[in-house]
Amino acid sequence: MTTGRRCLRDELLDAFAELLTLRGYRGVRMQDVADAVGVSRQTVYNEFGDKWRLAQALVIRDNEQYLDGIDQVLSQHDDLYSAVAAAVAYTLEMSADDPIKKAVLTGTGGEELLPLLTTQAEPVLFGAKARLIEHVAAQWPHLDRQALAEVADAAIRLTMSHMLLPADPPERVARQIARLVARYQGEPCPPPEGRQ
Repeated sequence: MTTGRRCLRDELLDAFAELLTLRGYRGVRMQDVADAVGVSRQTVYNEFGDKWRLAQALVIRDNEQYLDGIDQVLSQHDDLYSAVAAAVAYTLEMSADDPIKKAVLTGTGGEELLPLLTTQAEPVLFGAKARLIEHVAAQWPHLDRQALAEVADAAIRLTMSHMLLPADPPERVARQIARLVARYQGEPCPPPEGRQ
């Protein structure tokens, strides 16, 4: 993909994101996205195929940006427990203020987009899992790779669940998920709250 095409793709995604937060999914037409960028509607269709794929591309790009931040957070910690706790807390706090996630969860037509974060979240889940496993395996090479793949899948799914349906404060959820990961890997971690 050329730089010009990548730039156009990003411009279209940026325009769609802005329109989505203002109007909701049902309120945005492909023509609206085209008009916002100053291209033809056919250009938007050529780039993405349809509105669903445009939304999917936006969620995937959004996820990549989260993962960039998570990479930075993980790199700031020496032990697995602290790194995972910080990464989960970062993810939950960022998603709470994310206008795209809010549009998906609460916007007009949001129920149409919800599968992108639930039943059809494979691109997000698989991308996050692969990237996190690579990062953690590089930073902590002594960890069992197969066990890491198993626990990473569980931790990502738990984090996504709390993003969509928050119950406890992000810090508490982050510590619980970090404890699960560290224990599964046989790494040190503090006892649960209330137990010393």
